[in-house]
Amino acid sequence: MILSDRDIKRLLKDGGLKIIPPLDFATQLGSCSIDLRLGNTFRVFEHSKKPYIDPAKKDYSNEITQEIVVPIGGQFIMQPGDFVLAVTLEKVTIPENIMGRLEGRSSLGRLGIVVHSTASIFDPGWDGNCVLELGNLGRMAVALTVGMRICAMTFEELSSPADIPYNKKKNAKYTIQSGPQESRIHEETR
Repeated sequence: MILSDRDIKRLLKDGGLKIIPPLDFATQLGSCSIDLRLGNTFRVFEHSKKPYIDPAKKDYSNEITQEIVVPIGGQFIMQPGDFVLAVTLEKVTIPENIMGRLEGRSSLGRLGIVVHSTASIFDPGWDGNCVLELGNLGRMAVALTVGMRICAMTFEELSSPADIPYNKKKNAKYTIQSGPQESRIHEETR
């Protein structure tokens, strides 16, 4: 069951769901979602350095990406065909009986901006800034302003609390991340 604005406010008030900095309900709370804002850290791919990506090579993506920090209120220009990792301004902590789902905003989608390529689910026990897999599918560059509402997160109640929430998994690769970390697929054994 997807939580309503009423349920989201209750969870925030009770401390089950934590979002820092606190939300501005007038602009960020929808009827069944919250809008998260674009943070100021981006990880861009320097595709001219290597001919391909080898996901199995340890720390390889760190060799082909560069972190860029944009001042608050500054703009990051997404060129057509670009793919970058970004991060939300808000840090989200999800309780063990709730999952989050990240969705793009229609207003940006109409400009060609996709917010996540594949990873839309945030497991129970998630704790950190949400990493966005931004792409520009359009034919024109789009300026993204740090602090703008970039995505919406919905919340769904699980049938029971998770036995092993994300923050307690031994092999969780992206716990308590504050920036757009590169892929850690090389840590997988299978």
